[in-house]
Amino acid sequence: MIPFSVLDLSPIVEGGDARRALDETLAFAQAADRLGYERFWLAEHHNMPGIASAATALVIGHVAAGTERIRVGSGGVMLPNHAPLVVAEQFGTLETLFPGRIDLGLGRAPGTDGATARALRRYFEGADQFPRDVVELIQWFEPASENQPVRAVPGAGLRVPIWLLGSSLFSAQLAGQLGLPYAFASHFAPELLLEALALYRREFTPSDRLAKPYAMAAINVFAADTDAEGVRLSTSMQQSFARLSTGKPGKLPPPVDDITTVLTPQQIEGARGRLLYSAVGGPDTVRRKLADFIALTGVDELMITGMMFDNAARIRSLEGFGSAAPPDRSASSVSESG
Repeated sequence: MIPFSVLDLSPIVEGGDARRALDETLAFAQAADRLGYERFWLAEHHNMPGIASAATALVIGHVAAGTERIRVGSGGVMLPNHAPLVVAEQFGTLETLFPGRIDLGLGRAPGTDGATARALRRYFEGADQFPRDVVELIQWFEPASENQPVRAVPGAGLRVPIWLLGSSLFSAQLAGQLGLPYAFASHFAPELLLEALALYRREFTPSDRLAKPYAMAAINVFAADTDAEGVRLSTSMQQSFARLSTGKPGKLPPPVDDITTVLTPQQIEGARGRLLYSAVGGPDTVRRKLADFIALTGVDELMITGMMFDNAARIRSLEGFGSAAPPDRSASSVSESG
């Protein structure tokens, strides 16, 4: 049995606000903690009316403080938006406060639109420097030398586990070359999943952080009592993707009984393409689809996600196949390697 983990974007629902979203994220994380999931990651997005996790390191601290065992991290921090030293200080601080429970997943995209990327100041120059910045960030977590003029405080010597995230082949190759664990965003970018995993494994070079390849892939999960209810829960995310594709993102809408009443056939097909890797339905259906996905990819760990309007339904979804997640695990092999 492989570890199961959770990715959350702290969704802001219609009729709700960011405070409610962050409170619900904590309750969601506490459920994952109680049910034995391995990690709980949060994603950096900017200028998104329906996502409250923009200040990702702060939300990680909020979640880590309210949970006991589960690892908490970023899925991910978009490194081109930030100076590597600042990220090292933030996650060094988190590791100091919550030792042995912090992960740092890094992405190369801006996590936003072009205008907001320009407002972030760093992205367009930083994207081309991503490999160099990853190496620099790794070094900030190494023990400082006696005469080192600049060091991360806190951060130096803490060796926070670093993951590379991706939806294309670039980070797969880089993660392999650097000997880092790799996570693929197949929950919204399914096209290159198998090719990226194969490239990562082929390019992998052992490092002092990781002896052998360790790959994780994300899948959308909408588990309910029945297949029909699972399908209904998934309609909120379908609507959200349709709005995003038109350049008009908004708060997460409530589910509908019939998606054809709110989306055009073209929008439905587009959302289905983006959400190809999804496990939707009752517990038996979801377990079967998850088993098929694990067999297809051969991943070492599975990360589940799925934006639902009702937080109680999200928690029930975790519980609906919670027995598939290893109970009360300590850190996995990849966590211990860092």
